[in-house]
Amino acid sequence: MEAKNLHFLAILLLLVTNMSAITCASSASSSSSDDTNSNFIKTSCSTTTYPKLCNQCLSSYASVVRSNPWKLCNSALSVSLQAARNASSLVAALSKQRNLTKAEAGIVKDCIENLGNTIDDLKQSIKVMAQIGGSSSTAKNNMEFQMANVKTWMSAAITDEDTCTDGFAGRKVSAGVKSKIRSSIVNLARITSNALSLIDHLKY
Repeated sequence: MEAKNLHFLAILLLLVTNMSAITCASSASSSSSDDTNSNFIKTSCSTTTYPKLCNQCLSSYASVVRSNPWKLCNSALSVSLQAARNASSLVAALSKQRNLTKAEAGIVKDCIENLGNTIDDLKQSIKVMAQIGGSSSTAKNNMEFQMANVKTWMSAAITDEDTCTDGFAGRKVSAGVKSKIRSSIVNLARITSNALSLIDHLKY
């Protein structure tokens, strides 16, 4: 039984160690992007709370985004959704650890639920952003209403992420595992915060 637990923890730690790389792995292959497009992303990211992380995660989308702020926001949302799915997979893996206490199992369950809400909020935001997409055919009043909804969902997603992190405070969870989980969720919250910041700067 102990050997199985050690094997599980080894896999879990490997998964978490690579979490950030999975989220923004494609940024390393962005050398073919046009300088103008790359500079647009870098300049746009400079308005966010975590500009370095923003540029790291979005630079690979330069050829797709070009200089279109709506496409940039859509890309940021997609990156946020992938980060949320990665974090959810991590916590789900932890839930399968057999030696969790009842309290720990409850915390993990709540965290999975919170991350599920985050994923739903991000999906809804992506759907609405794709529908309006800066189209001139969308009535201004309706666009403002829809964008207000997107911002509300994004804010809710960040709240759910923070709640998940808070749930581990003071609990008897393996220090190494808790640290890695906290790191991945903090990373997710920062990526989501950056996406919201980019959306806040949209002109419509």
